[in-house]
Amino acid sequence: MKEMVTSVEIDRLRVRAFHGVLAQERKVGNDFEVTVRVDYPWDIDSDEIDATLNYAELIDLVKEEMAQPSALLEHVAGRIYRRITARWGAVTGGSIKIAKLTPPVTAQLASASVSLVW
Repeated sequence: MKEMVTSVEIDRLRVRAFHGVLAQERKVGNDFEVTVRVDYPWDIDSDEIDATLNYAELIDLVKEEMAQPSALLEHVAGRIYRRITARWGAVTGGSIKIAKLTPPVTAQLASASVSLVW
């Protein structure tokens, strides 16, 4: 059996959340997109769900952390990272990107985001 590294990716999960430095952001909320990639070892001969990282469980974990208001997106990304690595000890790397779709700035842009890579 050849063990390889594989990745599960959640691409631009849309959530409504209440993160921001400004009190108004924490009151009215904003739309966010969260992209998460998690790398882990995987036996290519396995066809068992227990041998992989369940993306439905990963989505639920991200939604739970996004539901907890924070001033900084960096803080939210750190919480998501800690939850992932505590839940799946075999994780070898990954990334988290949290994009605020309508940040309170006077500029035309698609989003403002933070990324955590490990």
